[in-house]
Amino acid sequence: MTKSVNVAIIGSGVVGGAFLGQLKNLKSSIKYNVVYLAKTSTEALYSKSYEPVDLSNWSTAATQATLSLDELVKFLKAGSKPSILVDNTSSVAIADYYPTFIKEGISIATPNKKAFSSDLSVWKEIFSNAELPHAGLVYHEATVGAALPLIGPLRDLITTGDKVEKIEGIFSGTLSYIFNEFSTTEKSDVKFSDVVKVAKKLGYTEPDPRDDLNGLDVARKVTILARISGLEVQSPTSFPVDSLIPKQLEGIQSAAEFLEKLPLYDDDIQKVKDEAFAEGKVLRFVGQVDLKSNKVSVGIGKYAFDHPFASLKGSDNVVSIKTERYVNPLIIQGAGAGAEITAHGVLADTIKIAERIAN
Repeated sequence: MTKSVNVAIIGSGVVGGAFLGQLKNLKSSIKYNVVYLAKTSTEALYSKSYEPVDLSNWSTAATQATLSLDELVKFLKAGSKPSILVDNTSSVAIADYYPTFIKEGISIATPNKKAFSSDLSVWKEIFSNAELPHAGLVYHEATVGAALPLIGPLRDLITTGDKVEKIEGIFSGTLSYIFNEFSTTEKSDVKFSDVVKVAKKLGYTEPDPRDDLNGLDVARKVTILARISGLEVQSPTSFPVDSLIPKQLEGIQSAAEFLEKLPLYDDDIQKVKDEAFAEGKVLRFVGQVDLKSNKVSVGIGKYAFDHPFASLKGSDNVVSIKTERYVNPLIIQGAGAGAEITAHGVLADTIKIAERIAN
């Protein structure tokens, strides 16, 4: 008899669309019944008889109004199969509802960082609820480094008794690209503002590059890794985060005006780059979790030309994990962004959950 699970998917944007494409082509001994697909915040595909959504025409199929989160819980619980919620959004409202889904026995696979990096109380409620009898499972590998194997291996190290001493890494594909182009092992006069503009043109940045340059995305990822490692970080704004937005431009209203005025401040970061080069070092935008000193930080770091971080190319992420066992740090490197890669990470989590709960 074929095992199966019911799947509810919220979000069909860039990552969500890639996820649906990968799920449609999945070859598996487990049947994944997509019984609910919220294409947008107002439009959804589902039937009261739990007939699976046809993934070959989901983008053009007729929709009906989305269910509220309360209604969605009732809908999934009334189904005859174990349920997985796949949240492919960055919604705070949905993230704040995770504890309820989990308590009601609905498992979660998601790249949504908000639930795991916002207030510590939400994190604690999620994972305390996950330990209740008949609770849902929680997998969120894609919240840090897209599909890079970071969270799973880190949890394995800790579960088997290892102690994390330091995590250090380049966690933003956008800022990785910008600094790899701006600060190199060869003398360069390329301007910081020009690199930011190219990164935006290539689609590496958010529509408003300030959403990358403020460092908050990196701070969220570092918060997640710190909490897994045992450091109770209150929030992504509770530790030092260096913003790459010049203070004089913090009040600018539009992204276009910000990019227009950014060249006026190139000299400031150029000076830092030149000083690093004179020391045989490059600049990289890094996040750090130091368990020995109980400190977390995000900002510009200087690294020798022969350091693994200095040789990074393109928009790759790289993370160094030093533990009692890994005296020479474990280095994990690869693409840490992109819709197909992130979707692959979410789908892998969905499969892991299904393998545990399908009946």
